[in-house]
Amino acid sequence: MSARVWLVMPTYNEAENIESIVRAADVQLERAAPGEHRILVVDDNSPDGTGAIADGLARELDTVEVLHRQTKEGLGQAYLAGFARALGDGAELVIEMDADFSHNPKYLATLLAAAQDADVVLGSRYVPGGGVVNWSKTRQFISRGGGVYARRILKIDVQDVTGGFKCIRRAVLEAIDLPSLRADGYVFQIEVTYRALMAGFRVKEVPITFADRAVGDSKMSWNIALEAMWLVPQLRRQTVPGVRPAAHTPAPLTANGSAPAPESSAPAPESSAPAPESSAPASASAAETPAQAPAESPNHTPV
Repeated sequence: MSARVWLVMPTYNEAENIESIVRAADVQLERAAPGEHRILVVDDNSPDGTGAIADGLARELDTVEVLHRQTKEGLGQAYLAGFARALGDGAELVIEMDADFSHNPKYLATLLAAAQDADVVLGSRYVPGGGVVNWSKTRQFISRGGGVYARRILKIDVQDVTGGFKCIRRAVLEAIDLPSLRADGYVFQIEVTYRALMAGFRVKEVPITFADRAVGDSKMSWNIALEAMWLVPQLRRQTVPGVRPAAHTPAPLTANGSAPAPESSAPAPESSAPAPESSAPASASAAETPAQAPAESPNHTPV
């Protein structure tokens, strides 16, 4: 079923959450994009029966479908499979969202509204108005430390670069060469945002409050943090021929939900992507950056 807005929700052992989160998201999306949304549950053969519960929801709700994968291959591969399904069925906006209520469905309308003048919208814990609740000191250290590390290595000014609650325009997903994405888990989110910036797309952060899951087991671990330390520097060094620079300013979606195509002759702005190391934009917030640091990159807008 074709729809303008697709929410992609990877799951693994989320039987305790899946029904309530899908129903809550469906209500919010129907308010924000009435008659124009789909929810795709991507289940990696959860042994707790998450996929079967999702199948029941799909039979009941016309807006829900399920993509069953045979093995657990990680968050990144689940999202790539979901992106392919959504784009194949005409999605203009694709939302990433966790299934454990850490991403509150009430923010879905905020993400969609912000996407009117941005290419990637990040639900951000670390801009004014955002925050976290019920997190351990260890979890806070991993998240904050990982973000600071990624910003400094990649020389980008995105406060919540590791966040996974985001809305992405179709043009971005088509431009960043999805098949060549190498990262998974924690780093997948960094790589998608970094490639969008590299291609000159505009990234906007909107504040959210991130609550730790109430039921089920967290997927966060020290292994994920170690993966980030190893892979993030490789993201900066890699060259990706398939990434096509954006040559436009994001335009509001048209009445039928599509973004107007940019003029092919429009030149790419000089500062639309992170520059080589010697002239890269600031990689951290003002509180973390020396006074001599260059100004914020114009293609990133905190809200």
